[in-house]
Amino acid sequence: MAKFALGAKAKAAGYRLAGFDAIGSTNSEALAAAAAGDPGGIWFAALQQNAGRGRRGREWHSPAGNLAASLLIVPDVAPELIATLGFVAGVALNRGLSAILPAGVVRIGIDGADGADGSRIALKWPNDVLADGAKLAGILLEAGKTPDGRSAIVIGCGVNIIAAPEGTPYPATSLSALGIERSAEDVFEALSDAWVETFSLWDDGCGVAAVLDRWRGSAAGLGAPVAVAQDGVVRRGIFETIDSAGRLIIRDADGSRFPITAGDVHFGATASARS
Repeated sequence: MAKFALGAKAKAAGYRLAGFDAIGSTNSEALAAAAAGDPGGIWFAALQQNAGRGRRGREWHSPAGNLAASLLIVPDVAPELIATLGFVAGVALNRGLSAILPAGVVRIGIDGADGADGSRIALKWPNDVLADGAKLAGILLEAGKTPDGRSAIVIGCGVNIIAAPEGTPYPATSLSALGIERSAEDVFEALSDAWVETFSLWDDGCGVAAVLDRWRGSAAGLGAPVAVAQDGVVRRGIFETIDSAGRLIIRDADGSRFPITAGDVHFGATASARS
């Protein structure tokens, strides 16, 4: 039986919570709530998803014991600011996980994507969280509409607690595989409080620069070789930074810089391999 609870900061900020043992998709539940007129500020959390989804229409496998959590908000901001909420979620997940996980010695990840700040937890552009170089969590933003026509945004977070999928395009891991015994409820409570802090920093888009600075501080692969696959084409270079719009900036061999808005990213040895 799920025993989800909001953190103290989330409760004080007026967030609400609907918890489930199992559900089709927490994102779908949140989008349905928006269409039904929910004003936002509500989390949907589950221990299991039967119809979860990830980026680019991929399935998101979430067996019993893993965490699926989606937050519905109805922000009154310019459309170009909406995409930066993915970085807010990344920073919040990083902070939430770091708050409850034991400090450890950094191990270089499967593809060399260790954390820039010495942490075993790192952020992978555009919307993943790594642990020792393998995917521990993912983020999916989806948009819907309220009955009065306002834009509703759902921020979905999936965290591998007890199991990670196999045969994925990018190596995956779980807290259990890392030898860390924490429940989905533990992670959700920490995430809900970390979201309050990071969303406040974002400040209706006025604090995007501060959020991106924090994201860069925990970025995987900065200054290292990177390969980005886009529609069958692979661009290689050095991961230089993310710019003020959150685009990944690659520097190629002749020093030219290219902004990347979307794609599948690989670092280190994987980035150097032939595709």
